[in-house]
This record gives sequence, structure tokens and C-alpha cells, in this order.
Amino acid sequence: MEQTTDSPSPPAEPAEPPAPPVPGWESLGLDRATALALAETAEAEFMIALHDGAPTEAKAALGMRSERLAGGVAVVMAGDPTGGYWNKALGFGVTEPVTDSLVAHLVDLYASAGAPALCLQVAPAALPADWDDICGRHGIVGGSVWAKLLRPAATPTTPSTTDLRVGTIGPEDAEAYARVFAGGFGMPPEPHLLSMFAAAGGGGPGFTAYGAWDGDVLVAAANLHVAGPAAAFCGAATLPEARGRGAQSAFMQLRVEAARAAGCTWMSAETWQELEGAHNPSLHNMLRSGFVEVYDRRNWVWRPGA
Repeated sequence: MEQTTDSPSPPAEPAEPPAPPVPGWESLGLDRATALALAETAEAEFMIALHDGAPTEAKAALGMRSERLAGGVAVVMAGDPTGGYWNKALGFGVTEPVTDSLVAHLVDLYASAGAPALCLQVAPAALPADWDDICGRHGIVGGSVWAKLLRPAATPTTPSTTDLRVGTIGPEDAEAYARVFAGGFGMPPEPHLLSMFAAAGGGGPGFTAYGAWDGDVLVAAANLHVAGPAAAFCGAATLPEARGRGAQSAFMQLRVEAARAAGCTWMSAETWQELEGAHNPSLHNMLRSGFVEVYDRRNWVWRPGA
């Protein structure tokens, strides 16, 4: 979810042509199954932690529920103010295979909740041979493509410079953090959505949040989540007026050092892939910081009435 643009993701539809395989995991000395497990599990754990850490009032107001199943997680937000971004099912194919019955259960879960969409995120190596048939039966279409990246903890940290004051977010800054996080991603400042971000930014389980200040004004925000051998770089955004001043590079350095201190041997991140000539500054920032693209993963989208 690393990003500095003003949109949470490129449009989910129409689908781009199938992305070519990215030869990355081999260069890290990993086999494909290990790379998949590290990258998918880190993301799934931060997503369910962010979701489940939301205040009770927010969960009720936004129709939130979650479920662990088949080795992955499903997070539902029926009243998603973004129109579907916070309705994701991911982490599958690591401990159990992806099957038609799993997909049927997920579609029923999101349909019965009244969710505006289901974004099913499965690593390409975990897709079954009959995936096209499964999608056809359940009205699922291919959407945008995301790059999944890993970084060994042992890779040297890239020095960074910024004229902003950068540091950790304390409880007193949690609300400002939530507003900047949402604003930097172009998400609406819906109060209950902001309270979910603030809960993580204020020290939710496994989370450490960071901010960059221009004087006394918070202008950029980032988060790190630790729940296993791979730390998740789970979001970084800068307000438009403060971009290009080094906040993202500083956040990278801080989070790499924090992940090492937490004993993590790997770091995981994801961002939208550059297709059709698009440019994603966050992808290049991660590559400069020692991350390696290990594979591209398409978003598979179900919507009511499909």
C-alpha cells in the first residue's frame, strides 16, 4: 500500500493485459513458495490487524466484519466510503490451495454483508489451473496489477535527507496522522474511517506509525506492522503540497531500522505496477531502498450483480 499519489489505487476495471512474470524471488535466494508465504502473510496480517483494531463504534457504523479461513483473511466493510478498497480477501494459497468452494464462500460472505465489492488478491503461483472457469462461475473479473516486493533485513540502509522533521507518531498525533494518511491517499475524511487509521497510528497491536512535520504541521504519514518474520510496510502517503521533500525516503530508512530492531529478517511491501506507460514514484522509491520485485499480482474483483 506504499503510495504517494492522490488515489488509493488505479481503477480496478477494465483489466490490463496479463502482466509478464517478474524474475525477482530467485535473486533473493528464496524459493517461490517461501517468497509467496513471506509477502502474502505479512500483508494479510496487517490488513486484518488494521481492520480488527478499529473502534467498536466504527465497526458498527461501517458494517465491518472479518474472518480467517483457508490460511488467509477476509475483511469486509459494507459501508466502505471508498467504494470498495477496504473489502479484501488475501493471504490464500500459502497453507491451503485456492479452490472453487473457497471462492464461493468469499463471494457469499461479501454479498450477504452488502459489500460494494470483493477484491480477491491471490499470488499468481497460487492460482489453480481452472481459475478462469472459477472466475466465470462467480462473476469475477481481472482488475489492476500490483507489484509485490521483499527486502532482506541485511541489505544496507539507503541514507536519506529531508528538510522535514520526521519521527514516530504518539497518541496525541493519532488524529492528525489519520487525516494525513487518508488525504495523502485521496480517501474521503469519513469520521469512522479516520478512527480506524487513528487506532493504528496511535499504537495499535504490531503497528508503529511515523510522521513528517513542516514546522508544527503534519504533512506525511507512514506505518509499519510486525507480526512475523517479515515486517509489513503498510502505507505511506504525503500531502500534495509537501511531495518531493524527502519524507518517503526518510520513512523508508526509519522503518528498515525499526524492522531490524524488532528482529525481522524480511520486509514486505506492495504498490501498483507501472503499466501502459504509467509512473509510480513509490515503486521507484522502494527499489532504491533495497526492495526487490518478487512477482506481480492481479486484483480479482467481484461486484454485486456481476
